Amino acid sequence: MAEQEIISPKEIKIIKNNNSVEKWYALYTRPRAEKLVFQRLVEESIETFLPLQKTYRMWSDRKKLVEKPLLTSYIFVKTNKKNFPRVYKTNGVVKFVSFEGQPVSIPQNQIDNLRLLINSDAEIEVTSDKFAKGDNVEVISGSLIGLTGELIKIGTKNRVVVRIDRLDQNLILKIPKGFLRKV
Repeated sequence: MAEQEIISPKEIKIIKNNNSVEKWYALYTRPRAEKLVFQRLVEESIETFLPLQKTYRMWSDRKKLVEKPLLTSYIFVKTNKKNFPRVYKTNGVVKFVSFEGQPVSIPQNQIDNLRLLINSDAEIEVTSDKFAKGDNVEVISGSLIGLTGELIKIGTKNRVVVRIDRLDQNLILKIPKGFLRKV
């Protein structure tokens, strides 16, 4: 007869807590479905964040200011593991962003940085290029005070890169050098 492993009540409580703790996760959506997925998740009472960027779109007869997703095909949800099936079943969701088959949580400070960026007047450029390590910097002046990132040099302009590690995406901002301090 095989021995049964005995788990103490304390260990059971820890296991339950790990499944009920809400963390931010990135979802990959079908192309151009970010806003629909956002709306569906909000209707399901799941805390959702879709960073949108205002940009002018040109048609043959007019120019219009529109909001488009900052990170194409990505949306963020704050949920716990027991709600994963509910999130995953949402029409338009392709998958959770994962590492070694497990959904990876996004640190709260990276979500805060994204919120700060989209609420600022900074020009934002998104790229998935890999950058060499640079100096860590913090914005000390302007509308992005408190934003931290990695300083890189592209051509002759200094720019700040805010790396969202788990998505392999980087946000590149034009910020005057005098607004930065080395951390």
